Amino acid sequence: MAIPIEQVIDRIPAWSTRSPVVEPLVGGLTNQAYHVTVDGAEFVVRVPGDGTEWLTIDRANELHNTRAASETGICPRVVHHIPDLDVLVLEFIPGETMTLDSMRRPGMPTQLSRALRQLHAGPRFLHDFDMFEVTRRYLRITQELKIRIPDDYLDYMPRVGRIEAVFARRPIPTVPCHNDLLAANILDDGRRLWLIDFEYSGNNDPTFDLGNTCQELEYDEPRVVEACAAYFGDAYPDMLARMKLNILLSNVGWTLWAAIQDTVSSIDFDFQGWVDQRWDRARAALNSSDFELWLRQVESSDPSARPGRTQG
Repeated sequence: MAIPIEQVIDRIPAWSTRSPVVEPLVGGLTNQAYHVTVDGAEFVVRVPGDGTEWLTIDRANELHNTRAASETGICPRVVHHIPDLDVLVLEFIPGETMTLDSMRRPGMPTQLSRALRQLHAGPRFLHDFDMFEVTRRYLRITQELKIRIPDDYLDYMPRVGRIEAVFARRPIPTVPCHNDLLAANILDDGRRLWLIDFEYSGNNDPTFDLGNTCQELEYDEPRVVEACAAYFGDAYPDMLARMKLNILLSNVGWTLWAAIQDTVSSIDFDFQGWVDQRWDRARAALNSSDFELWLRQVESSDPSARPGRTQG
């Protein structure tokens, strides 16, 4: 059972003697969140959802990384932390919670890339994030819990292994990445973008953060190219190829995430539909004639040959 918000309020001395106004926030796929107003001051309370321990979320890593990201001004500050409940209380940022439509406004891919550059230039995170390893862990969990995954999923793992091999041969420096930028994890205060929910954050290849975000926002080719150019200074073919392989990879990994959620989560959401959608996208990319081209473009690249095109 999820932790009642009343229990959280009772644990914060500055709140328990007052009369906080509590409003549930909707839209989260992992946790429960609340908007809490206390004597005119506004906060967001994040309470872990049921079954999140199966999603390999490291709450100590999340806390450290949220605090590190807030140092850059890209995410809200942590106001309270209740360790035994894994509850975070953050400052409330008034603004628009973004949607797929709002993130497709003209110039938004450029704004997003600038926000990611700000995050990526900040303090290192506590742990690394590797979607190849996350996928292997999720596979072990699906086997342990006897969770059904797409029938042909394992047939494509050798191709996924080829992506891992070429990235290992052509690595680029890792940076602190969010790794889970759904539209609902982006806020617009009218002046700039804020990033929230650092559950899956970790040091990673910046093209994963870019590619995964483009995938979550369902960006078309022109928007992917715009995001790449805004981040690197140009839409270099090898960086675009890395982004597209990471778009593919994120769909591979989050397919299993959704399958696990369909079994363990109490949130009212069509996780099985998510499984089907993500795997259909991943399979199409793995079978695409472009797949070999992307691998060749990364393999033939020399990321160190053009100084200044990575973050910083």
